[in-house]
Amino acid sequence: METTQQKAIIVGVQLQNETNFTYSMEELRNLAAACNITVTGELSQKASRINPSHYLGTGKIQELSMLVEDEDTLIIFNDELTPSQIRNLESSLDRQVIDRTILILNIFADRAKTKEAQLQVEVAQLQYMLPRLTGMRESLGRQGGGSGLKNRGAGETKLELDRRRIEERITALQAELQGQVERRQIQRRQRHKNEVPVVCLVGYTNAGKSSLLNAMVETYHPGSNKQVFAKNMLFATLETSVRSIKLPDHKTFLLTDTVGFVSQLPHHLVKAFRSTLEEVTEADLLIHVVDASDPQHEQHMAVTSETLKALGADGIPTVYAYNKSDLTDRAYPAVEGDSVTVSARQSSGIPELTGLIRSHVFNDYIQCEILVPFDRGSIVSYFNEHAHVQEVSYEEQGTRLRLECRATDYERFRNDFVELSH
Repeated sequence: METTQQKAIIVGVQLQNETNFTYSMEELRNLAAACNITVTGELSQKASRINPSHYLGTGKIQELSMLVEDEDTLIIFNDELTPSQIRNLESSLDRQVIDRTILILNIFADRAKTKEAQLQVEVAQLQYMLPRLTGMRESLGRQGGGSGLKNRGAGETKLELDRRRIEERITALQAELQGQVERRQIQRRQRHKNEVPVVCLVGYTNAGKSSLLNAMVETYHPGSNKQVFAKNMLFATLETSVRSIKLPDHKTFLLTDTVGFVSQLPHHLVKAFRSTLEEVTEADLLIHVVDASDPQHEQHMAVTSETLKALGADGIPTVYAYNKSDLTDRAYPAVEGDSVTVSARQSSGIPELTGLIRSHVFNDYIQCEILVPFDRGSIVSYFNEHAHVQEVSYEEQGTRLRLECRATDYERFRNDFVELSH
């Protein structure tokens, strides 16, 4: 079935001292495109404050109504609108009005594939809609079938529910989500018990986090078919994926892919996705992936840092991976301090990135030489699997090993072998 492309005009207010307004409007365009909406016009106003009743001043509202040609044109505002602003704008303009928040919520609804992500998005949508029911109910009559805003998971029927039923629905969804959260916490506790370090990929949406995870998997586990979905689009990843990476010297760490950040990420979403984002706060090391080819990458880094701070993850050691370097004139692969230039697409810079990961998460390893009695053969097997055995020789009293192993493993078996050097 062919859907007609929805047209829209984007509208924003630039406040005094706001330096990234042009970029934020450009991003609004990209968000609209991700929702299958074509932006046909743009209107902006410089002001000292947002108009509390109509968002824009009276003159600008008249200008906007002249810009809107046909009745199917959608008007998208760059900030989250209050319920009364939506109501007033829709009655003044006689058009459907939406804001940046609902646009992001719709993209998330469209991309959510796992049960948990779908529950999280629906909670966020319903919480956003609850105070806006009256305004939105009127606009529903105007919403065309060919719209890019499918509101999947929270469509017309749900909007028509009265407040009480929506609140009951939110409560039921949150209870269901809590079960998912508890399951995730059990998995995390298990990982801690196994003492496997957790390395988490974070960064702006579409910086190439999933592609980097895939490049790591392919480098160290070729042909394992453990790749995750990666695509050049906003919010391709909405669920946390964890992959175990085993290096040639038997050191293992878990690599986690997370939801990308975006400026003005709706607080309903941050709240709903908190359990997913908690993976970040439990990590031993963060890899902040940056799209080096994007002219706004410094702005993206600032947004990511702010979001990490809001999550309470700003104290975790961080390595910076400047990705998509093949699209820039940067030399790659190259390491400078805790930064590395890479190209996930070309799998270039993976050994250099791994070197930085090693220096952060494997600092509890020790070099030693031990003699294991023959009747303790299981210890030799354990070290062969979990340590980097550099040399083996057989003597009268047992097996002599020169190896690098975790300090905790050394202490654990200390009474079962003879220490030759440490």
